[in-house]
Amino acid sequence: MHFGQKINLKNGLLFAFVSVFFACKNEVKYSSFSNPTAGMVLPIGKEFKTNLMVQTDKKIDSIVYLIDTTKVTMRKDTNSVNMATKDLKVGNHLLSAKIYSEGAFEDVTTNFVLVATQAPISYGYKIKNSFPHDEQSYVEGIEFHDGFIYESAGQYGESSIRKVNLNSGKVLQQTKIDKAYFAEGMTLVGDKIVQLTYKEKIGFVYDKATLKQIATFPYMGSAEGWGLYFDGEKILNTDGSNTIFYLDKNNYQRIGQLDVFDHKAAVMNLNEIEMVEGKIYANVYQLEGEYANHILIINPKTGVLEATINLTGLNPMKGKENDADYILNGIAYDKQNKRLFVTGKKWSKIFEIELVKGLK
Repeated sequence: MHFGQKINLKNGLLFAFVSVFFACKNEVKYSSFSNPTAGMVLPIGKEFKTNLMVQTDKKIDSIVYLIDTTKVTMRKDTNSVNMATKDLKVGNHLLSAKIYSEGAFEDVTTNFVLVATQAPISYGYKIKNSFPHDEQSYVEGIEFHDGFIYESAGQYGESSIRKVNLNSGKVLQQTKIDKAYFAEGMTLVGDKIVQLTYKEKIGFVYDKATLKQIATFPYMGSAEGWGLYFDGEKILNTDGSNTIFYLDKNNYQRIGQLDVFDHKAAVMNLNEIEMVEGKIYANVYQLEGEYANHILIINPKTGVLEATINLTGLNPMKGKENDADYILNGIAYDKQNKRLFVTGKKWSKIFEIELVKGLK
């Protein structure tokens, strides 16, 4: 547990005394935003007005407004400014006002949080087909390619990468992983398979044809590795937070991110992910809560949670519905035939499902 840096009390008190002394002597005043207030939650797509309170007797030459690092406008007065949010993503944003006055400069900042404008649409499901699946596989990720299921199985001492016959459930090829590693999500990138580990901060690269490990890479930036999916340009990566990170397809290092919010707050515990007809589908690692037993449908441009699929009752392992070792986890999509497959950890079946509107 981290409690912050130690502070030298003597030096801290001296600094505080000097700061207060000079502040009083020079009557230092600081400009600030009265709107938006720090952390204000706003619906994405709607405009908001700024209210900047400038504390200076000097003539203002200009005020430059920025959202994050992008210049929005420049003004020569302190009147309110309408700020558009339609081209932004959901999540936290920094609003800055750079005030220039007679050679002096002041940088004023606040932050605001954009959320979805409405609650996500709710879908139910219809089972179209079911296929046998290895009950010993602690599923961390599946993908459908060339008629086969590629699968990452987790747990220390039980982790592997597999190629599976969908119709029979037979494991056609398998590479077991050293017991020191807990395998996590995987994805296919060309003729390679990329796989994460849970807490070991290392990733593995396999030859798709043989499942032979051909390389490793450092997994940096998060304490844990969770889900992976290659969208044809970049690799999407989750770590159990509300953020989907973008990884370079060649060196697997971070190049960007997308935060996910519903109409109220950040949506946490994002796990296995897949792209389906231009949308991000994500499992949520939750036994309880609003999105337990749901697949989330996320807008890849804004991060808005647009819809959910309630898969309550699908778990074939009766009596294990409230056991974290048997939780819903695993999404694969057959692009050619538009088939959506789902499964879970240690489930005896993979299901092909169809979304049904209006069911909760």
